[in-house]
Amino acid sequence: MMSFTKVGIVGAGTMGSGIATNLAQQGVAVILVDTAQEGVDRGVAAVNKFFSRAAEKGKISDADVEKAMSLVEGTTDLAKCGECDLVIEAIFEEFSVKEELFKKLNDIMPDDAVIATNTSCLRVSDLQKTVKNPNNFLGLHYFNPAAINPIVEVVKGEETDDAVFARCLEFCKNTAKKPIACSDNFGFAINRFFVPYANEAVRMLDEGIASAKQLDRVAQECMEVAAGPMMVTNLVKSSVMYHAQTNLAPHGAFYSVAESLKDKGPKGEDYAIDDADEGNPENDAVVADRLRAAAFFPVLQALDENVATAGEIDMGAGLALRFGKAPCELMDSLGKEEVTRILTPIIDQYGHAMPSSIDKVGSLRG
Repeated sequence: MMSFTKVGIVGAGTMGSGIATNLAQQGVAVILVDTAQEGVDRGVAAVNKFFSRAAEKGKISDADVEKAMSLVEGTTDLAKCGECDLVIEAIFEEFSVKEELFKKLNDIMPDDAVIATNTSCLRVSDLQKTVKNPNNFLGLHYFNPAAINPIVEVVKGEETDDAVFARCLEFCKNTAKKPIACSDNFGFAINRFFVPYANEAVRMLDEGIASAKQLDRVAQECMEVAAGPMMVTNLVKSSVMYHAQTNLAPHGAFYSVAESLKDKGPKGEDYAIDDADEGNPENDAVVADRLRAAAFFPVLQALDENVATAGEIDMGAGLALRFGKAPCELMDSLGKEEVTRILTPIIDQYGHAMPSSIDKVGSLRG
């Protein structure tokens, strides 16, 4: 049984339409809202395209397509969200833009409705202050492509009611997702390490340590990722990675944005990935150490902060990001001494303290 009967999704872009697709596929009525009719039309068309392709491949019937699409209503009228018992915000990753939306929803939503943000890096507790009922506010961070990616970070803000949090965890499970229960901190559980890992790859490119091709190859070899950090940065878009890394800045010096990302990100420029890969075993080892350090350090910090469990972080790394060697499992296999060696350059260069969870390496996964 679904814990929400009608869900409003504000923002009909890639994420919003993907969430709408997932929910309609699971039999949940959706109101997809955008500011312009062309945005609404694009979003509804994206949902229809997903189901139509599934029908063409024989995965679902034409009747299934019709049934799913009957559950999706597109509109430019934000007031329609007042019909919903859950609204998910999926708009631009800028605090002031989200704040403006939530203030509008304050005049629209019933007092008992739940409001969620799909933010990937902003603190839920900060956004929570902009709504009239902060107890009914939390984070539901879906991963792209939201229609099929199984991971959702369910983020408990400082004022989120325990029952609301539990209700949303159950809702995610009921809509074919694998939720990660997260406490609130910039980057939550997954982007907390994934974005700095990609940022570190850009730093090495900037420093002339390795080519983009070599960086991607070494990442595939040492962490068995499906796609390397430079390719993923282009796929996700440098603008998104730039904003995500900028939002992680409160965690300290290591989280500063790589120089070329400061330039390319605001302009949305891709990185060139050609066939140049002049790596050698010695150089590859340097690249591997820095990529692993950039993932391990934030993960251990997140474990210190009780953001999520080691098992949940690894589940997210494997299912959302397709890491063949998830961070905690990999650290356990390497052992405390080797992980300490890998992390020490970051500790020394950026002036951070060694996370206390280093003492648990070898048994992070229990």
